[in-house]
Amino acid sequence: MGIKILGIDIGSTQICAVMAECENNSTNIENAIKIIGIGTVKSQGLKKGSITNIELASSSIKAAVDNVMRTAGTRYDKVIVSISGKDAKNIDCKDVINIPEREVNIKQIERAISSAEYKVKIPHDYEIIHTLPYNFKIDEQDNIEDPLGMNGTRLEVQAHIIVVQKSALLNLRKAIEKAGLKADNVVLSGYASSIATLNEDEKALGAVLIDMGGASCNMVVHSGNSIRYNEFLGVGSSNITIDLSTILHTPPTKAEEIKVKYGTLKNQENQLIVLPDLGDENSTHEVGISVITKVIYMRVEETLMILAKMLSESNYKDLAGAGVVLTGGMTKLDGLRELASAVFDSMPVRIARPKEFDGLIDVLRDPANSCAIGLCLYGAGFFTPYEIDSERKLRYKEEPLIKNQGLISIREMRDEIDNDFETIKEEPIIAPTQDQTYDSLDLKIDKEDLKNNKRGIGDIKDKINPFSKFINYLKNLF
Repeated sequence: MGIKILGIDIGSTQICAVMAECENNSTNIENAIKIIGIGTVKSQGLKKGSITNIELASSSIKAAVDNVMRTAGTRYDKVIVSISGKDAKNIDCKDVINIPEREVNIKQIERAISSAEYKVKIPHDYEIIHTLPYNFKIDEQDNIEDPLGMNGTRLEVQAHIIVVQKSALLNLRKAIEKAGLKADNVVLSGYASSIATLNEDEKALGAVLIDMGGASCNMVVHSGNSIRYNEFLGVGSSNITIDLSTILHTPPTKAEEIKVKYGTLKNQENQLIVLPDLGDENSTHEVGISVITKVIYMRVEETLMILAKMLSESNYKDLAGAGVVLTGGMTKLDGLRELASAVFDSMPVRIARPKEFDGLIDVLRDPANSCAIGLCLYGAGFFTPYEIDSERKLRYKEEPLIKNQGLISIREMRDEIDNDFETIKEEPIIAPTQDQTYDSLDLKIDKEDLKNNKRGIGDIKDKINPFSKFINYLKNLF
């Protein structure tokens, strides 16, 4: 039985909850993940990426979660929630540490990343949600993909830090808690969408991922192993609806209907359609389809031009060798790829749907669900090779496999042992004969053994650090 992960994409126009099951015995992403449920509701209490009413937002979240649980027929083990890039900022950092043991281990990688974090000044009203290393250097060797196990005397790391306003994060957590949930992780929405849509070639060459949603566009630049830049634009497909309603003088509900029906950026025959008047639905007027197309085209072109300008001003455009990848509900407009290619200086443009997984029915292939599916993948461990997450814990690529197999990492094992060790009575023991430490052993201990055998914990403690035997021996003497 795999672990059940609930991804909740909290958007301004809709809240999408997806539940996925991650199998324990597969390291292949297509085989490891199975989508088992989806639930969507119209958002309330949110506007352009921000929570404006906690009670309404929590009610919407709860309704979406109730829907997905009915679909999946089961509960969840993990909850991963998105946060908009509206209140996010970019900070780059780097630092170098010495490697006394001459071999890089997990503890030293974590120390290097944490040390780099410490060297930069985080605004007092902001909080870190992601620290993403994008380059490692050992001694004079640069561009190391994975430093774990490599030999050297100095480890240097360059990382991208994503911070968000504390108030926005606190309001999000409150809304989640009022819905009866507890978030295991909060993930930047653009980061989650990139996990669900970018392929390995695009990551290696570098790509711009833009999630064009209902009320906003979230943009990230992904290069190599990590995100290098993120940006937000408070414009989305709902702005097209507002434009149509205003210019065509028709109710917003009718404007949304004709946007979906006639949503294209290509020239159409100038047929006439009848629309109800705004404020008096008993009276009507005629409008040509070409007018509708022109209104849609002008709004989308303006949005793409602003995004292209943001990318140029970021100084990260040159990192996007694979071009631009567009996803989100707004990408369903016919002709968007061709227009985007022209606006982005003839850069390659691809319209992306979420990656295919077992159980992924057609409705889940909707680009509007990219973020929610990406959240599930993040919870299953398909994130950057190393990361310090929103809970200030080090995440690394082998960690999910260890956890899903009922095993624990060295770091978790040490914490669990230290918590329980004071209650354990050990027999007299002799001094150690060899020099070993926590980090010099590659141990994987089954959690059930630790729970069911308290004496076993004491034995493990001694195996990890035999000097404890000698310390106890001295205590008994005095």
